[in-house]
Amino acid sequence: MAGMGEGKSKKGDNGVGNAIDFVLSNARLVLGVGGAAMLGIATLAVKRMYDRAISAPNSPSKMDLRSAKQSWEEPSWIGSSPRLLSRDMKGNISRSLQTLPTSCEADASKGASPSRKTQMDLKKARLRLSMQDKLFAYYRKHVVIPGAEVSRAKQAALDICAELRNFIHTKLPDMPLRDMYLSGSLYDDLQVITADHVQLMVPLVLERNLWATVPGEETIMNVPGFWLVRRENLEYFPRNSSYWDRCIVGGYLSPKVVTENFDKVLSGTINWPAIGSVLDLIIRPVVPSETLTLEVQYDTSKKLFIDFLPLIVMEDTMLIAKPHRNGRYDNMWRQSFRTAETAKLRALDERDGGCRCCCLKILKAICKSNAILNKLTASQLTNVILHGCGKELDWTSETLADKFLLVLKELISYLEQGFLPCSLDTKVNLFLEFTEEEIDELGYMLYSSLSEPEILLNT
Repeated sequence: MAGMGEGKSKKGDNGVGNAIDFVLSNARLVLGVGGAAMLGIATLAVKRMYDRAISAPNSPSKMDLRSAKQSWEEPSWIGSSPRLLSRDMKGNISRSLQTLPTSCEADASKGASPSRKTQMDLKKARLRLSMQDKLFAYYRKHVVIPGAEVSRAKQAALDICAELRNFIHTKLPDMPLRDMYLSGSLYDDLQVITADHVQLMVPLVLERNLWATVPGEETIMNVPGFWLVRRENLEYFPRNSSYWDRCIVGGYLSPKVVTENFDKVLSGTINWPAIGSVLDLIIRPVVPSETLTLEVQYDTSKKLFIDFLPLIVMEDTMLIAKPHRNGRYDNMWRQSFRTAETAKLRALDERDGGCRCCCLKILKAICKSNAILNKLTASQLTNVILHGCGKELDWTSETLADKFLLVLKELISYLEQGFLPCSLDTKVNLFLEFTEEEIDELGYMLYSSLSEPEILLNT
């Protein structure tokens, strides 16, 4: 915790900086490690805000110590996260950190009289009910997509899928593919705000005696969650024995080359304006794009993005040609857990009538509407909830507010560690593609919202 201090307080602070340093140095004795860590984060935030204030040319040189004390005291529902504010703050201190609640209720209740404790419990219950109402109102107003829009988007995707299927079978009859199919959150009732994206899965057929999958942790890259697809038995089955040999790079089937070959066909051969005219749609390939993506405009103002994803399924492993976010591992296939994660989440909700999917959709909508939080993916949010299900068993709809706050706390904790294990394979770090700066930015944004979670619903 000492490493989080800002050094000596600035001249003219009348001892406030020294008092803050004293509190930090002794907090662990009073609050324990977890409480001291959280106190350190909030205190650091206020101290930096204070230092900026007294250094400004037109600002007063003194600060109300009482209001400073109110600013850094710990909210009753949050845990520890010392790592996330280890760097310089980005932007202004959130107003939520300037008005953190002044009661550490868990500690205060120990010495409170029965009547005082009852009042505190009633206050907490009212806050939970208020938060619950706001979450459900946000869900109804911002999360749910009108049924007519969902149906229209699905129909547009289905029409384009049929055209692509017919074209590829006609143009490339020898390409070994299984039937294409549409997938994604739109088909799992987990899409939010607007029906704007689907995945068109294109399963490749690989000969089992010619190809083998190699998990990333067994390669020199040592990257769980990404796989190599190795060409084998070349002494018995030389090159060109398989259709996909044309996509080999360094002895491995390259997802990048596979996608580029499809791109040449779909972008350079298909007459999209003519097809769009027949389907009453405007269709154009997105350039540039990490994956092969089509932009579809329907109903004058609505847009739908269709990701064309080559797919390999070998035994229980599903691999997709979706590149690393930072352009690394070009020859590696990404393992997809989405289908299994979604099935697990739904099964848990169906078992107890829970609010897991509702909580996920609210979080997805918040992230989609927030310029900082939109880096978080549906898979990351889903896995935080699945991990939370192992810690909290009651996920009935009446507990939505509590579970929403639980997921925020858990997410901050994983960001602090820089590691979010996949619930289906704990070797896989779902934060692998984040930079340290992005992790700090996300963690600070979420921490700042904990004292007043309603601000997330107003983004």
